[in-house]
Amino acid sequence: MNLRDKLRAVGGTGGTRQSAPETEDRDCRHFAVYRPAEEFPGALELSRDTLALMSEKEMPEDFDPRRILYLDTETTGLGGSGTVAFLVGMGFLTDNGFEVHQFLMRDYPEEPYLLKHVAAGLGKFDVLCTFNGTTFDVPLLESRFLMNRMSRNCLDLPHLDLLHMCRRLWKLRLGRCNLGRLEEVVLGKPREDDLPGSEVPQRYFTYLKTKQISLLEDILKHNAQDIASLCVLLNHMAELYQHPEKIRFSEDVYSMGRALERVNQTEPARRCYRLASRGRMGDLASSALAVSYRRSGQREEAAEVWRQMIREGRGGVTPYVELAKYEEHVLRDIPEALRLTEQAIIRLSEPGFGQDDAVQADQNELQYRWQRLKRKLKEQ
Repeated sequence: MNLRDKLRAVGGTGGTRQSAPETEDRDCRHFAVYRPAEEFPGALELSRDTLALMSEKEMPEDFDPRRILYLDTETTGLGGSGTVAFLVGMGFLTDNGFEVHQFLMRDYPEEPYLLKHVAAGLGKFDVLCTFNGTTFDVPLLESRFLMNRMSRNCLDLPHLDLLHMCRRLWKLRLGRCNLGRLEEVVLGKPREDDLPGSEVPQRYFTYLKTKQISLLEDILKHNAQDIASLCVLLNHMAELYQHPEKIRFSEDVYSMGRALERVNQTEPARRCYRLASRGRMGDLASSALAVSYRRSGQREEAAEVWRQMIREGRGGVTPYVELAKYEEHVLRDIPEALRLTEQAIIRLSEPGFGQDDAVQADQNELQYRWQRLKRKLKEQ
């Protein structure tokens, strides 16, 4: 297999890689990967409203999914003024599939050419999408543009950082939300024989000494897969926002409810809480639903959620306490508020609650409430 055949094989399943013809003797190396449309189902149907909801950012009025640029860098290190992006990959949707264009700095004097291609690529798109680009990729590119006395204005695009969006939705269940874990657990597509990111800098330094382009094949493949995964992940997330009933795990439904509440999407958030209340997040989801009702002044609806939790034996002492407050301050039913407070004291004394400082503080607060209600009842 010659070098051209090897490079074509790096693109992964369904992808083809080509070494684009170089138009100048003095330039960086350009590779292109083309992947079929069927690997990105629904990507061209992504709507402006859904994306704005997910990202909590304003999107262009004439939004088009084909004008999102997916970007990822491979660098010589993890920080510091000497860190350089030796490979920048940029991907985008077309009517026929997904293209990734990668620009490789074969040695340090080629950095201005690489940055020129990055600036030209960014200039053709309306939205930038990265994974942790807010913290890493974008500041790095900004510093490299500055060091090369080039304008960094090309980076002034609405920026979708999928790391933060994914954490809002999946961190409660997964904890760690790096891209490889999301590919495996969320998308169900674990990578095989992938080059660990920690090995990338040393591989590049070895290439600089030997000039053996074959040393970079794994890096090119890794980078192209990262970029394609950004597009798949973004659209998978959009599908879940549009149809939360399709989410399998109650932790994720609950997390989506919290994310929707952040952007004042009250009814969609409540829908998620109702869905999540059927699973392992039942107590938290029901409590969040009741608080949502109370916050909007729908006190009776909130009270009914607390009553339902009591009937089902869920939520510990919280529904008793909240319902006691409702009976005292809204319905002015002191005897019922007192009865609920007594029930909360009994529940809190059960062995399952333990006797730590937090439980002791709750017991003290309930005793104080009980005494106050007793006095209030005598005064009636």
